[in-house]
Amino acid sequence: MARSSPGVQRVAAILNFIVDHPGQAFTLTDLVRALKLSRATCHALLTGLVEVGYLYRASDKNYMLGPALASIGRIALQHASPLQVAQPEMRALADEFDAICAAYFREGDDIIVRDRAASVSHVGWSMPSGTRLKLRAPFSSIFYAWRPEAEAKAWLDSSTPPPTPEHRQSMMQGMSFLRENGYSAHVHNPRATNFDRPPEQVFREEASTFPTSILPDVKDEERYALVSVIAPVFELRGQIAFVLGLSGFTQTTSGADIRRIGQQLTSACSRISQFITGQPRA
Repeated sequence: MARSSPGVQRVAAILNFIVDHPGQAFTLTDLVRALKLSRATCHALLTGLVEVGYLYRASDKNYMLGPALASIGRIALQHASPLQVAQPEMRALADEFDAICAAYFREGDDIIVRDRAASVSHVGWSMPSGTRLKLRAPFSSIFYAWRPEAEAKAWLDSSTPPPTPEHRQSMMQGMSFLRENGYSAHVHNPRATNFDRPPEQVFREEASTFPTSILPDVKDEERYALVSVIAPVFELRGQIAFVLGLSGFTQTTSGADIRRIGQQLTSACSRISQFITGQPRA
């Protein structure tokens, strides 16, 4: 892998330091001390950044963000879309696993399909962009796994229809698995009889038995009737921006392969999160 230029890293360090301290201005001495740069190197970089308008040097010799950088930021905010970054990731995942990869956004207690990519064998997938699904327990676990548990319980208590005790337990187990692994896997529910109905109908009914269930654990040597694998994309405040899901699996899948799918999906979501937040997620 090619290594980045030390000069680029130093420029980024200066800009990131000033961005991390909004409303403040810094002298050459401040930046030399904070960034552990030589005075000559730091002065040369600051001079160049002022010349191109990325920084502004005030009359008191303090440096602050410049007009050119502010303009770039405004344009990026207006036109940069997380889905533009997600689309090639979704395409690669769909093709690699011969599946459908969709981006799900939450609006209240609805989940909306905003975008999707399908492998050649799934081009006729029946759930188009714009489809709305009702958020139901235990599948809401992904939206609460990184939130205080009290929030999840409050949502469960206010849900209509009320979730069953089994669904409550499954949701809590799903939250635990998500925090540990970064993804969630859903399998066919052998007790369900509503496989033939579209999901947007099934999840808006008051039935307590769903065609899928959440795996509370994955054993590498076992085989599962896998339905989908989902993982979150995070925004700057640590909230979930949207969820990527892989579905359309037609054969039983080993636990080891589920882990591999989950890890690759989680890695893709982390790269998208990095774009949104500007920093890798811990």
